[in-house]
Amino acid sequence: MQNKNQNWGGIWTEQKLVAFEKYVNAYLTIMLNQRIKHNGWPQTIIYFDGFAGCGDRSSHKNQDKHDTLLFSELDIDESEINVYKGSAERVVSLDKKFDEYYFIDIDKKALENLKNKIEQYFDKKSKYEFLPKDINEVLSSFSNYLDNSKVALILLDPFGMQLNWASIEKLKNKKVDIWILLPSGIIINRLLDRKGNLKNINKLESFFGITKDEIQKEFYKSKKENTLFGEIEITQKINDSIEKIAELYTKRLKTIWNYVTEQPLVLYNNRNVPIYHFVFASNNGTAKKIASQIINIKK
Repeated sequence: MQNKNQNWGGIWTEQKLVAFEKYVNAYLTIMLNQRIKHNGWPQTIIYFDGFAGCGDRSSHKNQDKHDTLLFSELDIDESEINVYKGSAERVVSLDKKFDEYYFIDIDKKALENLKNKIEQYFDKKSKYEFLPKDINEVLSSFSNYLDNSKVALILLDPFGMQLNWASIEKLKNKKVDIWILLPSGIIINRLLDRKGNLKNINKLESFFGITKDEIQKEFYKSKKENTLFGEIEITQKINDSIEKIAELYTKRLKTIWNYVTEQPLVLYNNRNVPIYHFVFASNNGTAKKIASQIINIKK
């Protein structure tokens, strides 16, 4: 595999990739052994990458135009963007194989580039598809495809907030392990303005799957102050908002999965500010234990 560490940001990028690769190896080992021990179950082991891209630094430029957020107004550093790419080639180059692979990205050109880059790693038994579609549309149909004979490992690492909560909810009661790269500091916290005006409230509501009032209750406090013009109420953002974002999303995931990592892998930028939380969820307690051990090793 060609220089899998190149051009994908700083040490925090490598932490994400190494942690995920370790989990994929453990996941495939367990599932393939289950197939041997339990008379062919699971019949189908699936890998699903919801924001596959082309695996290089330039891919984010095409991603941005498909999101409604005005990223140019959020003062995002170039290195912060690069943290989210590079998983696909690592997964397909492993000796152990999934039965089916699905790579999704709304950027058709980026997906074609990825296909040209990784197609060499598939064996004749593997089924693989590259779908240039919106992730929310694909997750809906994919959830219907998952029956009791199938298990899936899903990676969702968007740059931005293209992922709707309603799409994730469709995976409830499915045999799915999922890793989600939460853009806690890099995007979400920047949308939670200091005074609670919440100009992008529709995006925040669809991302968390809760109402504006609930969001304000989570991230803002009100206090009354006496002024020359009488008593006024002032709304202020809480101090630990980035950590609160991760806590809230973890709590939301627990409404779908039985086991969620309490302490996600935190990825920091060059200024030592948390920009992402890498969160894991599953309906299997052993899977959570393995994910938590991997996260603790990387801290």
